[in-house]
Amino acid sequence: MRPLFIRRARQLVTLAGSSAAPLVREKMNDLQIIENGSVWIERGVIIAVGPDDELAHRFADRISEADVIDARGKTVTPGLIDPHTHLVYAGSREHEWTMRLRGATYMEIMNAGGGIHATTKATREASEEMLYEESKRRLDLFLLHGVTTVEAKSGYGLSLEGEIKQLEVAKRLHDTHPVDVVSTFLGAHAVPPEWKDDRDGYIRLIMEVMIPEVSRRGLAEFNDVFCERGVFTPDEARRILEAGKAHGLTPKIHADEIEPYGGAELAAEVGAISADHLLRASDEGLRRMAERGVIGVLLPGTAFFLMTQAADARRLIDNGVPVALATDCNPGSSPTVSLPLVMSLACLHMRMTPAEALAAATINAAHAIGRSHVIGSLEPGKKADLAIFNAANYMQIMYYYGVNHTEMVIKDGKIVVNEGKVCI
Repeated sequence: MRPLFIRRARQLVTLAGSSAAPLVREKMNDLQIIENGSVWIERGVIIAVGPDDELAHRFADRISEADVIDARGKTVTPGLIDPHTHLVYAGSREHEWTMRLRGATYMEIMNAGGGIHATTKATREASEEMLYEESKRRLDLFLLHGVTTVEAKSGYGLSLEGEIKQLEVAKRLHDTHPVDVVSTFLGAHAVPPEWKDDRDGYIRLIMEVMIPEVSRRGLAEFNDVFCERGVFTPDEARRILEAGKAHGLTPKIHADEIEPYGGAELAAEVGAISADHLLRASDEGLRRMAERGVIGVLLPGTAFFLMTQAADARRLIDNGVPVALATDCNPGSSPTVSLPLVMSLACLHMRMTPAEALAAATINAAHAIGRSHVIGSLEPGKKADLAIFNAANYMQIMYYYGVNHTEMVIKDGKIVVNEGKVCI
């Protein structure tokens, strides 16, 4: 494998120096940008980062053996990281959109048999091969938008067999696709209809059967719960998350999306790596999250699609909560794979600066999935995951919203997207 030399980027956004702890408060605006910057890569690993003249001198006798990419006029960033997706599912729910546009709420649609339950039915009925092919197409689209790592949740099986099928597909995608897939078990996404008269029985199934089997097979790193009134209570969520911890699964939590419900406080209590959504989180909950270093994963695309007020990112940042951004890609409330669009929405609807948004979609997102030591910044020793944008500076990636500026993506030192086309 020949070395790769990326040269003369107008802006090389490194985010160096943030691997040990996520960026918080004003530090989220410090992107560690190198003008006219270059990167030397060997065997899938970043060897050197710096001004072009320095690297050209250092590797002068080896440039002829390298593949050289001229990034003049372009912006180079770490590969984008999406720390909250529901990547693996079958079917589509655009018919619910009209219901929502006529005033139906998320919970009303779900309680009428739509929402999560509709996708669960389609996912259960899909063969593993169908589920793989449909999810692979989505993963290709993530890659085309500069994303090199995604977290993927189960939660549309809601049975032992269904959850295992989703997680097996996610593992197969990780093994066969350039994008790294980090798996989360979300058996506590909803109580399926067949358990509606015995919700505690379903919770015992999650705790005593699903979690041990997922752990035994090594199919997930994280355990997530949708903690919301009408779904799982804070006490139920606590029991499920503690059961996951006993089997080596790190807690995550869908928290305080629809109303203040103690989700942020619970995330701090159980030592969750992240609490996600947080539209209605209390000040006390945010204070506790900041004290424990829990990442707040914000999902402005979901609020945008549900036509509701987005989370107050400024409140989180000012309270010292480390903030990450994600698409929440799913068929009902955020059917998008565009993390650059989500960054634009974070600026427009959550009052984040472009620098904060980019930090939240790279190094802080890496912290939210326990990968900050290998991805999320451009530094020697890290994986060579990079995105090259046809933009004169990082702000243009978000300023010209709804446009895919991704020109090239490099994954593990290999070009996997070139001129807007997947080449794998």
